[in-house]
Amino acid sequence: MLNRVGDKWSMQVIVVLRDQPRRFNDLRRQVNGISQQMLTRTLKVLERDGLVERTVRTTSPPQVDYALTPFGHSLSEPVRELAIWALANLDTLYDNRLRYDANNEANDDTNQA
Repeated sequence: MLNRVGDKWSMQVIVVLRDQPRRFNDLRRQVNGISQQMLTRTLKVLERDGLVERTVRTTSPPQVDYALTPFGHSLSEPVRELAIWALANLDTLYDNRLRYDANNEANDDTNQA
């Protein structure tokens, strides 16, 4: 389960599906940067874990919808909160990285001398 929570694409798919079921191409547009192949893999893993359900409608051509299961919905709220925290703290994260890199670059220079 921790692998799923730590997986960038799975979490984004769960957040996108939180409010409504979506079709594949809609999901792909909503999850910025994901390839068709990666979205297919991610959906299969989430379906296998019981977090997402796949529904095929018998239309011509067939339409496939993806939706969170009740189990998936139970994960969506903590994931949403984590995403909100991450966005709220991006500037702090970047500042910390810059400070760390500047300090360690100076240390690397003195160690090499």
